[in-house]
Amino acid sequence: MAGQLKEVRNRIKSVQSTQQITKAMKMVSAAKLRRAQDAIIQMRPYAQKLQKLLSNIVSNSEGGSGLSLATERPVEKILFIVITSDRGLAGAFNANVIKLTKATIRERYPAQYKKGNITIWNIGKKGYEHFLKNNYKADATFKDIFHQLTFENVQHASKAVMKAFEEQQFDVVEIVYSQFKNAGTQKFEVERFLPIPKSENKSAAKADFIFDPSREELIAELMPRILNTQLFKAVLDSNASEHGARMTAMDKASENANEMLRSLKISYNRARQAAITTELTEIVSGAAALQG
Repeated sequence: MAGQLKEVRNRIKSVQSTQQITKAMKMVSAAKLRRAQDAIIQMRPYAQKLQKLLSNIVSNSEGGSGLSLATERPVEKILFIVITSDRGLAGAFNANVIKLTKATIRERYPAQYKKGNITIWNIGKKGYEHFLKNNYKADATFKDIFHQLTFENVQHASKAVMKAFEEQQFDVVEIVYSQFKNAGTQKFEVERFLPIPKSENKSAAKADFIFDPSREELIAELMPRILNTQLFKAVLDSNASEHGARMTAMDKASENANEMLRSLKISYNRARQAAITTELTEIVSGAAALQG
């Protein structure tokens, strides 16, 4: 009985230590989430407006110089930019991004996948480790962007993608990321990066723009800048989503630890009561034997 009590006491101490860690991680994630949330909320309207503007210009153009990034080709080689996190303990955050990537490959590009024409550039260590382990063409060049998340570092990745597309290394580029809604909600998205999609608004596509400077100069200057901003927005979205998911997961883990502690303390009290009852029974039985 004494051994059972000691085992329960050790389990209680272990759960209490784990609960302290989960509470601390929740507080850290909450602090990081505030900064990440402010960054994406300020960035998103600007990036969305630029993206819409670029789509309208591309829709209104009839080809010519500067539109190489909007050129649609027969789809043979596909690049996925998959944005996950560097660390775990964020619930199903990374698993959902990876699952969406695989589902998109199966549904949209089954023939290209069979030919081995799917390449994955990973931003975030967790996605790289998974795809490398599962025999995908996983590239680790930009996986450490979250070590120093700045616009300049994301811009290097964006420029590399644009260069690869212009050199016809890839015919389509898709971004898979988690769009931040709030601390408890993320929306997992697949977004076309290249070729630049045309506007779905037909009236906007037919608009008669007046360009100053010339259309070619403006498009050549705007396209790379807007695409850099688009990728940076996706990375900021994923960063905020990661911290929100981890904060929620750690909060739930702390609640589960409370329930486990309650159950263990009940078990401990029952075992202790049983031990006391047994000792009293033995004392009474011994006293009765001596009197007899």
